[in-house]
Amino acid sequence: MRLQDLAGSYDSVFSLGQNCLPAIQMERHGLRSSAGVLDWMMSDSLTDVNRLLGRRFDGFMELAHMSVVEPVTLQPNYQVKDSAYGVISVHDFPVNRNSPEQLFTYGEFKEKLNRRINRFLKQLNEEKRILFIRMHGTYEETAELEQVLNGLVAHEYKILLVEYEQVPGLVELDWPLPHTCAVQVPYADIWNFNSDRWWDIFFADISLK
Repeated sequence: MRLQDLAGSYDSVFSLGQNCLPAIQMERHGLRSSAGVLDWMMSDSLTDVNRLLGRRFDGFMELAHMSVVEPVTLQPNYQVKDSAYGVISVHDFPVNRNSPEQLFTYGEFKEKLNRRINRFLKQLNEEKRILFIRMHGTYEETAELEQVLNGLVAHEYKILLVEYEQVPGLVELDWPLPHTCAVQVPYADIWNFNSDRWWDIFFADISLK
């Protein structure tokens, strides 16, 4: 599948990680109608995300297997890792309201997270056309993602898989996967203003209904 095959209008566009950049760019392009489950989290392993989706988020971010990654930090929020799924919450636990020993705001965080999970699963079942955005993943992991989504999504869906690699420009990979367009763009552009130009290309012909 090529970028031109993603063109069209979608009921929802969801980020599946691996960091905040997809959600930032979705918002920049008017494609983020509501907060997603993984928008502001770090999820380096697509295999772990596949497992999380396949289990319909069962046991996700349960307090018993959450811990602060860096007890001493100059950031406004603690990074808190869910060891069961390898996912890190980056923006949910303010330093001035929590401690490395106790997450005082956990209750409000979990309530918000459960709302997002329930809304996400409901949309997967009801909406007619959905686009998923994922940064980083191998061919094998993405093939597995399609298998998981086949069991969750009731209607049509597509996936944009973005890899930042040591390439001179945009490369469309043409993976033989029925739902996925996989692309590579220069690694040096991941967090600078040059990143915008690639996402402008990705989202040029994509809109929300």
